[in-house]
Amino acid sequence: MSDLVPVRRALLSVYDKSGLVELGQALAARGVELISTGGSARTLREAGLEVLDVSDVTGFPEMMDGRVKTLHPKVHGGLLALRDDAGHTASMEEHGIGAIDLVVCNLYPFEATVQQPGVTFPEVIEQIDIGGPSMVRSSAKNHRFVAIVTEPAQYEALLEDLDANDGATSAALRSDLARAAFARTAAYDAAIARWLAEQAEEPLPLTFSSAKREAVLRYGENPHQQAALYIDPLAPEGSLGRARLLQGKAISFNNYNDVDAAWALVREFDEPACVIIKHANPCGAAISNSIREAYERAVECDPRSAFGGIVALNEPLTVDLAMAMAVKERFFEVLIAPGIEPEALNVFHTPDAPKWGKSLRVLDAGTTETPTFGHNVRSIDGGFLVQTQDRSPFGDGCPQTVTETEPTPQQARDLKFAWMVAKHTKSNAIVLVKDGQAVGVGAGQMSRVEATQLAALRAQTYAEETGEKLDGLVAASDAFYPFNDGIEAALDVGAVALVQPGGSRNDENAIKLCNERGVAMWFAGNRHFRH
Repeated sequence: MSDLVPVRRALLSVYDKSGLVELGQALAARGVELISTGGSARTLREAGLEVLDVSDVTGFPEMMDGRVKTLHPKVHGGLLALRDDAGHTASMEEHGIGAIDLVVCNLYPFEATVQQPGVTFPEVIEQIDIGGPSMVRSSAKNHRFVAIVTEPAQYEALLEDLDANDGATSAALRSDLARAAFARTAAYDAAIARWLAEQAEEPLPLTFSSAKREAVLRYGENPHQQAALYIDPLAPEGSLGRARLLQGKAISFNNYNDVDAAWALVREFDEPACVIIKHANPCGAAISNSIREAYERAVECDPRSAFGGIVALNEPLTVDLAMAMAVKERFFEVLIAPGIEPEALNVFHTPDAPKWGKSLRVLDAGTTETPTFGHNVRSIDGGFLVQTQDRSPFGDGCPQTVTETEPTPQQARDLKFAWMVAKHTKSNAIVLVKDGQAVGVGAGQMSRVEATQLAALRAQTYAEETGEKLDGLVAASDAFYPFNDGIEAALDVGAVALVQPGGSRNDENAIKLCNERGVAMWFAGNRHFRH
């Protein structure tokens, strides 16, 4: 690989013109000839810089509303020529092709365009860049001789490299820029392919992932693992990837995993709701008439497990709620909400606030209106498993009462709430609920009976700590009961209504048992395994 390549001629063609004038001035001051196109050329000229139009280089005008301007041998020949190949240099001389040493090119904003409200199909199609990616790929392929800059954030490193090498680019910089360039065009094309698949209502695209590395995290699930955060460019406001960190340390790998679980669950509810997550499972969840009361009832579910947990709200964080949270006997790692009252953050920094308040990570997601975005992805050795999101709580015609006893209105409300919580709890999952409050959660057990027993143990502890009676409980099971022992365990702890998917060969026996005990049972129609 060539080491130093003097930059004598640069082609600048950008959509995002941030820093363009300053870059052009810096290059001109170093004696670099500037070639440019359309709006980029106009911007540079308005700043007093001498610019050669690409049409003067090619001998052809820009045409078809700018669709065709750089797709020409005198551009791509200048980018792709191997300068240590006698045949290539002879072709350049024969056809009057000048070498281009530097290309600055960022692409049409396809990803941002598809997120605009009311944007039409033709408007999106016009934001598919053709000439830009072609120049980027040509330059990156030939990075032995050409430096390719694809975003304004790289301008500083480019100029520092030129200064350090007397107006030349180093092989190390060109290699770094080429890797970034191919990553950009790969993500760009993947985003286009995914969007077109969505327009065709294709649930699983032919290729997957257009995410860009947003941040390198301190470590992964464990300290000896490396990790990074990647953001999907098509992700809308309201998704976790778009949430803004307003205070606190950087979010860790495990934090993100837990916040994702909390945010997905809390958005299931229309009433004021609070969810507290520990190790990706809900240890507290409640709905109520106010967001503060929902928070207090969520903590009440399991105060011990809530310590160090992740709090998610489906309403903005208020000053009143912040004051209820900022007490010494509590400790939370992360809070996420669809808005933060300006003065609410100050509560965590007052002299009376606990020390952990200053380091609490606070995420503003902006809105809860956006449904859970994208696909569910799991890595396997050598690839990925990709599935559509679990967005259907109930099957067609469900919930369906399959017992002689109908649930009361309050029990029906609790059954729906319990079912949503079970949907977001690791299998095998059992959730016990009373009056819109989870009082016992059994998660991630190999046995559904043992999951019920754990939920019952937690419910009994709740009753002892609060003085509340466990009469009127409802129970949710994320999957059907293969035997009646799981149902009997729920009834033994005081459940008066149950919800399960149904679909077992034992369904008739389960219904018979509930009828004998005078309790109501719903079939939800859909199961919700969560591994």
